[in-house]
Amino acid sequence: MASVTMIRRIAVLSNLRLSRLLYPAFLFLLAGCVMHDAPTPVPPPRHAALGRVVPPDRVMDVPGTGRVPLRVWRAHGMPRAVILALHGFNDSRDAWERPGPVLAAHGITVYAPDQPGFGAMPDRGGWAGTDAMVAAASAEAAAIHHENPDIPLYVAGESMGGAVAVCMSAREAAHTRMSGQASDVAGYILLAPAVWDLGVGTDATLGAMAMLAPRWRLTGRELPVHVTASDDMLALARLYYDPLTLRTTRTTALAGLALLMHRAAQDVGHMQGPVLAIYGGRDQLVPASAMNRAWAHLPPDARRDFIPAGYHLLLRGREGDKVTRDIISWIGRPDDFLPSGGDIAASTWNDARAGDAQVPFFLPARMDGLVRK
Repeated sequence: MASVTMIRRIAVLSNLRLSRLLYPAFLFLLAGCVMHDAPTPVPPPRHAALGRVVPPDRVMDVPGTGRVPLRVWRAHGMPRAVILALHGFNDSRDAWERPGPVLAAHGITVYAPDQPGFGAMPDRGGWAGTDAMVAAASAEAAAIHHENPDIPLYVAGESMGGAVAVCMSAREAAHTRMSGQASDVAGYILLAPAVWDLGVGTDATLGAMAMLAPRWRLTGRELPVHVTASDDMLALARLYYDPLTLRTTRTTALAGLALLMHRAAQDVGHMQGPVLAIYGGRDQLVPASAMNRAWAHLPPDARRDFIPAGYHLLLRGREGDKVTRDIISWIGRPDDFLPSGGDIAASTWNDARAGDAQVPFFLPARMDGLVRK
């Protein structure tokens, strides 16, 4: 997902009375809308690699979803674990190109698909719906487990991908209760998951926008709020120039994202299996109070990992190597202390503040203010 800036303006305005918010905010936001996706920016010649298109390593036929392109980083030698890696909002399979090779070098194979509506999927720019996204992830996990039956399978999700992973786990738990059949998933890794409620005002505004202008797109430039998603400019530049990154967002996708986050906030208390939940102290997108509430409802044996200097894009910041090492350690030695000390930091972390749960979602649109030719 990724880059910076999104509808923080809506969340801020939603603190006002709905009667004073809905129409002014709606007109203000739609004034900045467009009817088509923004063109892909071209990097300067000396940095042409930032705009490279990496062909998928394979295409998987997923029932109900279609042909899904994936990037795959295969474990060096005999794999000891497999990860299904789910990207965030407006991002793509390329979200995992930094940690993928590191995980592979430590014996962990990574499968990173484009989620429905994103990357190079045929419905790019649309919103498939929470149930469809969860079903796609579950089908991909089942196929990967079928190919690797004796290797532990983990599902990792960043931001929106984390919300999908939460809902998937809750669905798996319900299936296990009804059928008595154990899940194929050995554990879940949540990286700054989008798990919270936006509030009545924001939901109403997004719903009205989606109903009255379903094909209109927000670019983010009409929203005068600066959000930093990572402290690594090279990673942000790669995200900005990546042709698979979406730079505008349909109003229907925003409303759908809000529903997914709401569902995940309800489902987090119904997850099953081992969970590693990671959050950064400098996250400007998921508020501390929302994450604090989500952590409070995790399964009793969940591991919490707090990275004080981590930004929202935990794997694509300066703390990314530290986060990756924690993931490797938790998979191999789940009862050991994490190398970063994040589990110790998490035990003392109490930075939630009342009112912070009104969340700024974001578009990867205002990167042009950070990346120049």
